[in-house]
Order: sequence, then C-alpha cells, then structure tokens
Amino acid sequence: MAKPSFRNNTKRYCDLKSYWMNRFGCRVQKLPLDAGFTCPNRDGRLSVGGCIYCDGRGPALRQAGPLPSVGEQVRRGIAFYRGRGKAVKFIAYFQTFTNTYAPVEKLKALYDEALAEADVVGLSIGTRPDCVPDETLDLIRSYAERYHVWLEFGLQSIHDRTLGAINRGHDAATFLDAVRRASGGPLLICVHIIVGLPGETRAEMLETARVLAGLPIHGIKIHSLLALEGTALGERRRRGELDLMTREAYVETVCDILELLPPEMVIQRLTAEGYRDIFLGPAWAGNKLAVLGAIDRELERRDSLQGARYNKGGTEQR
Repeated sequence: MAKPSFRNNTKRYCDLKSYWMNRFGCRVQKLPLDAGFTCPNRDGRLSVGGCIYCDGRGPALRQAGPLPSVGEQVRRGIAFYRGRGKAVKFIAYFQTFTNTYAPVEKLKALYDEALAEADVVGLSIGTRPDCVPDETLDLIRSYAERYHVWLEFGLQSIHDRTLGAINRGHDAATFLDAVRRASGGPLLICVHIIVGLPGETRAEMLETARVLAGLPIHGIKIHSLLALEGTALGERRRRGELDLMTREAYVETVCDILELLPPEMVIQRLTAEGYRDIFLGPAWAGNKLAVLGAIDRELERRDSLQGARYNKGGTEQR
C-alpha cells in the first residue's frame, strides 16, 4: 500500500515525533509537568476512589515532597533534554490528573508560567471532558491562536456500560459535547483510549475507534490496560478475578484500530507503562519497545497502514 506523502516518516502510521519534525523542522520534546491538580473523581465531587485503574499517588516528583514551580519544572526538563543533545523546542505538558480543574485565573497563571520559558512553543493539557466549561475552553483557545496547543481528553471507551464499570464518572454524551465545544478552531484535540478494559469485546473496542474516526479530533493515545497495586483493578488481579489481554491480542487490536483511523490523525501513544514498584501486569507491557516493534511487524505482515480501512463518508473499507 502507498503511504501518504505528508507523513514523511519511516512508520506505517502518523507518529508524533515525525509530525512535529515535519511541522517545526526540528526535534520537539514534551516536558511532563505536575502543577498540583487533583481530580473530581478523587476529591469527592464525583467520587473519592478514582477510576479503577488509576494510582492516586501521582508521579515520583509529587511523592518526593513539595512540588517545584511550573517554571522550575520546565527549566529542569529543558536542561535535561538539551543535555542529551537532541531536543530544540519544547511542549509544556500539563499531565498529572485533571489540568483544567481550577478557576480560569489560576489556569492562566500556570499556563503563562510554562510558556514564559524560551523555546517552549506550546502546551499540551490533559483533562477530563466534564472539566472544560466554556470559559476554560475560551482561555485555552486564546493560547492556540499564538502557540501549538493540544487539549487531551481522557475518554477510555465510547460505551457507557464500560465507563460505569471503570468508575469514570462521566458518560459518552459528555465527551461528545466537550469535543463539539472545543472543535472548529486552531486548538488541537487528542483523545485517550484504553484497549482491554474489563468486559469489552474487540468489536466494542473497534466501535470506539470508529466513533473517534468520525469526530473532529487530531490525535489519539492508545493505552494498554495495566493492573497496578493499590488500585481497584489491581486488587481484582491479585484475587484472580481479572484476565488481561495477551500481547498478541493487544497488537492485533491496535493494528485494527489504526486501520480504522483517518490517515492524518496523529498517533501520540501506542502502549502504556506503569510505575515499576507497583506494576502487577500484564508482564509484556513492561517492555514498551518490544510492543512497538510487534505493532510495526504486524502492520508490515498485513502490508497495511493507518487509515487502510478508513472512509471519510463513514463506511468502513474492506
């Protein structure tokens, strides 16, 4: 199959690293930030337990003590990646928990602080679809007019039954409304999904991909389901009540999903890694490079590409 010329990469899908190289002409690096946010699914507004797979500790930086300022985190990240001699420009990635879950004035101060550092060319803001009121979207859109800005929505599945089972705290209609309100301008939208959620069939996972393929979104993160100690999912795994996908099934499903997505959608992630000190499985997920290599080999075996079964009119190609 012929690869679209706009990709200008060595992959059979539109990977983020190449997308940024094509757009900026240099290596661009995401800088993960912890701005001290919490989540309505943890602070009691919706729930206190969070999603069943979520480890509430946050990253190592938060566990180590008081958080450095956003500006200090950005400066440290730039120094680290510059020291490795590759990155030239940077995206400030507000990653930990729900990074729009605060008054607009506080959000503006944090986003401005990140963008004040030299060679930070944009933002990536991770959030939930039930935490983007119109005034917050207006603020984020104002940055998108001047910078490269991604708004990342955690969805995980388009099926309400699954969202309820994982204690997500919102339904699919809330997600669809958030995408509708955020779309139509320079703001770029990325959506997170999880492959292998309890009770979902492969057909249901592919239905999530088909729905996303028809929406005005620009990127996707595909995560493998991880069982972590200290989570409700991890407890089910310890009790022998949870079967996790094999690597073979995961790779095949991810390749099926890639074939259904628009060829220009940016693939920001294809697997997930958990904190090693609390990681319970699946064992194969601990080797990210091996999983990515297996996905590459499966696409090559199929002689297939991202978008091979995508049809803009909504009918899947066969």
